[in-house]
Amino acid sequence: MGLTDYESKAYLSLASFISATALEISETSGVPLSKVYEVLRSLAKKGFIEIQRGKPLKYAIIPPQDVFGKSRAKIKEELEEAESEIKTIYENQIPKSPPHIWLIYGTDKIITKELEIISRAKDSLHIATGFMFHDEVENLIEHLNKALKRGVQTRIITTPCCVTDGEEVEISENLKKLDCEVKTFQIPFIKVIIRDKKEMILIFCRFNDGILISQTAIGVWNQYTEFVENIADLYNLVWNMDLLKIHSKDLKTHSKD
Repeated sequence: MGLTDYESKAYLSLASFISATALEISETSGVPLSKVYEVLRSLAKKGFIEIQRGKPLKYAIIPPQDVFGKSRAKIKEELEEAESEIKTIYENQIPKSPPHIWLIYGTDKIITKELEIISRAKDSLHIATGFMFHDEVENLIEHLNKALKRGVQTRIITTPCCVTDGEEVEISENLKKLDCEVKTFQIPFIKVIIRDKKEMILIFCRFNDGILISQTAIGVWNQYTEFVENIADLYNLVWNMDLLKIHSKDLKTHSKD
């Protein structure tokens, strides 16, 4: 609340009186009479009490719900401003910092990092996925839809489906609901998400007879811009390959049969 010790004592004392003189507040709160006038003026300035003119002067408490309502709104506003400033500093510092590569273990942490990267996208997203974890598709689509609404150009190369921990996960069927370019291709058992040619995550998993073992997942989070740019250029090269277009047509033909 931003109150000093004396201010807190005076305010709590006045709360029991509703309205009182400086002498009454001093006697009940323990704030010295020599200090209480200064303390009460400060509380009035901060909007906790009001001064009632007369002889002697009286001090009245402003309804707590009004005071705390304003304080909550102010605190929320300050937190939002701080969050915005810190986020801006963090994002601006990413390209200035020395290149970093981190290893991420565990599907929950990997998915969280994927969604963070997508949420930071401003210009482009390049995604290639040869597998998906359980319950990942829905979250991924939600964040990709938000990115598309921000005007982020999005390209996705995806395998039709995969088997994760013994259960089939439909991938292309769900991703094609998005309002972006999606191509289906039987790609290797890896996943890559590239943001704005500045940041990427590459995910690997062990497979046993074509079945993904999610507990073995490892994510490689990379902010080395030059490397990410090269991978993005390679992605676009693959995207424009005739082989990819032919394979997509073959998959559609097989699905009709």
